[in-house]
Amino acid sequence: MKITLPDGSLKEIQDGATALDAAKAISLSLSKKAICAKVNGELFDLNEKLPEDCKFEVVTKADEKDALHVLRHSAAHLMAQAISHLYPGTRFAYGPATEDGYYYDRKLPEGVVLSEKDFPVIEAERKKLIGQNEKIVRKDVTVEEAKEIFKGQKYKLIHIDELADKNAPLSIYSQGDYCDLCLGPHRESTGKIKAIKLRATSASYFKGDKNNDSLTRLYGTAFFSQEDLDKYLKLLEERKEADHKKLGNQLGLFRFSDFGPGLPFWLPNGRIVRHEMENYLWEILTKNGYFFLKTPQMLSRELWITSGHWGKYKENRYITKVDGKPYAIKPRNCPGAILVYKNTQHSYRELPIRYAEFGLDHRHEASGALNGLFRVRGFTQDDAHILLAFDQIGEEIRRLLKIFGRVYSDFGLTYSIELSTRPDKFVGKIETWNKAEAELKECLEENGIPYEVNEGDGAFYGPKLDFKIKDSLGRVWQCGTIQLDRQLPHRFHLKYIDKNGKEKEPVRLHRAIFGSFERFLGIITEHFKGAFPTWLAPEQVRVFAVNSDPAVLKAAEKINKHLLSLNIRSSIDERNEKLTYKIHDAQVRKVPYQIVIGPKEAESGDVTYRLYHHQDSRTLAAKDFYKLIKADIDNRVTYRSYPDDKKAA
Repeated sequence: MKITLPDGSLKEIQDGATALDAAKAISLSLSKKAICAKVNGELFDLNEKLPEDCKFEVVTKADEKDALHVLRHSAAHLMAQAISHLYPGTRFAYGPATEDGYYYDRKLPEGVVLSEKDFPVIEAERKKLIGQNEKIVRKDVTVEEAKEIFKGQKYKLIHIDELADKNAPLSIYSQGDYCDLCLGPHRESTGKIKAIKLRATSASYFKGDKNNDSLTRLYGTAFFSQEDLDKYLKLLEERKEADHKKLGNQLGLFRFSDFGPGLPFWLPNGRIVRHEMENYLWEILTKNGYFFLKTPQMLSRELWITSGHWGKYKENRYITKVDGKPYAIKPRNCPGAILVYKNTQHSYRELPIRYAEFGLDHRHEASGALNGLFRVRGFTQDDAHILLAFDQIGEEIRRLLKIFGRVYSDFGLTYSIELSTRPDKFVGKIETWNKAEAELKECLEENGIPYEVNEGDGAFYGPKLDFKIKDSLGRVWQCGTIQLDRQLPHRFHLKYIDKNGKEKEPVRLHRAIFGSFERFLGIITEHFKGAFPTWLAPEQVRVFAVNSDPAVLKAAEKINKHLLSLNIRSSIDERNEKLTYKIHDAQVRKVPYQIVIGPKEAESGDVTYRLYHHQDSRTLAAKDFYKLIKADIDNRVTYRSYPDDKKAA
């Protein structure tokens, strides 16, 4: 039989060959590096026989995402096997690999409660299983065979019935005395799973539904080397220190109250950061032809029914009555912008019309899902709704891509793009969806922009481009979105007059860059570890006098006043404390610039300053320092540094 290699070449291999056989036929050295294979684009076990005339690719450690997925999936099974030995009678649910590890949900025997103190025992059992180096073997089974194998395993039996209803294939993986229902793929043996670590345990619900059984979730991670695992564990410690909830308290950014769960109280420092973010985005959008709106906080049920949001947000909308009629506090800003457009007749000459709104939305999230600024019940979306002609889509998306790139770059973030396609629950015709998805693909491909397809994760009214940003702590966040919508313009009978004087239906682009101000602020707080760029920092400068000499105090006050006159957020620390204590406090508060004025500076008029998290300092003429910090702020510099040509004081 023939296999097609990634470069398009064909290779003849023996009939009935496994993926490992094919890898050996390509290169013996390559086969030794193989973790699994990709067959016709799908991950595939090395020991499984290949289908006839397929596309074939060897996956190695260099293919980090796929390789780690296989390793971690195998580690999840290993963890389950250890649990089955230590706690007989455990009923297992699901154990998927995740972006940075894996977890497994299970129902423990009556009276058994797992905590971190049990981790050493579980780890010891896992190491024993690794040492036994049991082969991991796949077997395809029938529904009846599967039900017999997993007799007494309630959650596996439910899963088997679900797969049977979909006519999906059934397979099991065995290692020693343990087997699991799984599609794979996996490593060849337990001895291939080495650098592993249990991380945490928590409660969960079967299938994430609070109405289902309560389960115990155990988290872990795995890497190909102990060195990589150690690096990751160090990163986890950094993430703990960078926790935005901890920093929010330390820096006076925000608070939460039991009187309004999930509704943040913005403190003075946090309000400054938000204000700067809003001004920044307002400036960029205004330069790009956007008009800002402010639409009502609640609107009648009829409007939400027309838009399709009434059913979509059935579980988490807030409802009230006005004059006996049901109203909903808005969960989205879309219908308001639609009504603004609909209020006036429009010509093709006006298009695209770009409406922007920093709109406050509310959704009733479950109490257990609330998580600082990452998951709240009241949040402000940086929405925009762009009404345009069909032939303007490509140009407008190109414009949007430039804006997104600029914004994320200004915050020191990198990003990737996913095309999210039609979900199971959608409105409109499939033909319209197919056309919209094709339009987005064409736009990305025409501009040479790489992307991945995320099947079934589109908005209920249209496909979308999702922007996934990566922070300094290695985490990926889904933030920005561009959604192509041909449903709402149709549902609301939107029109514009074309150049021939005929009515036509516009297309709508719904986009957000931050996603929400709350969540994005939480992300960048952790990204910068609370040490915001100077332009964002609540307090930009703190001035210290080294002693109480009148001349020194006068010089320090003069500098502080001048900074304030330049609209720089400066303060002077006049507390009766040691200088070392006051500087330490400024470091804790992560103040970007710390100015120390002594007799020498009082006489010369110079400024000696230190940057946050630096041990050394620099001395500049006052006028040069003012130019330096103004340029830092006005240019919205992401990361501060000393000028290379300046000498330490």
